[in-house]
Amino acid sequence: MNAEPVDWNRFRKDYYRTVGATVTKALTANGFHAAYAESREEAVNAVLSLVPEGASVGIPGSVTIRELGLPEILKARGNRIIQHWDPTLAAEERAQRLDEELASDIFLTSSNAVTLSGELVNIDGTGNRVAGMAWAKSRICFVIGINKVSRNVESALQRIRDWATPINGIRLGMDLPCIQAGFCVDCKVPQRACRAVSILEKSPYGRDAHVILVGETLGY
Repeated sequence: MNAEPVDWNRFRKDYYRTVGATVTKALTANGFHAAYAESREEAVNAVLSLVPEGASVGIPGSVTIRELGLPEILKARGNRIIQHWDPTLAAEERAQRLDEELASDIFLTSSNAVTLSGELVNIDGTGNRVAGMAWAKSRICFVIGINKVSRNVESALQRIRDWATPINGIRLGMDLPCIQAGFCVDCKVPQRACRAVSILEKSPYGRDAHVILVGETLGY
């Protein structure tokens, strides 16, 4: 008699729930409104519950948000989507979009990493994304894949430099030493992508900040 097939993914999901409970508890203690979503579908529904119909939504450079299809879903729902990710924009128009993202009703983004202690760790080249994480005008919503959980700030920064930066560099067609090496070499080249480092140890004062941790691999 054949044994029933094993659902190997079940063990991952069990582990993700445990990690998710640890991280969301830490985020809550740090002043964030934190929740765990088992799947991409649950994550999308959680975001929709936080975004009022008709609200403007600013979306900076986030692969996670676009992997989930949220710009299209929210636009079809009637929300105004503001994003500078449009290669047809002139320089002045792009600069205006960057400002409008920060002033939107909802600032929707991800995070390069989240620690077991509930800190959000990010590195930017331009700085617009990390600025919004701390200073967006209204509600800030983070959607973070379980793959971005790191033990502490040090390991989070290393993860970003060795993993997220090279892959995003490839995506953007950049010529970076880390792409050639496969890991960070602390380059000094003019096109260096790692320039603005942000660590949110607590939810910033006066901000309605929500974090949805998703039990799936999302973004870089």
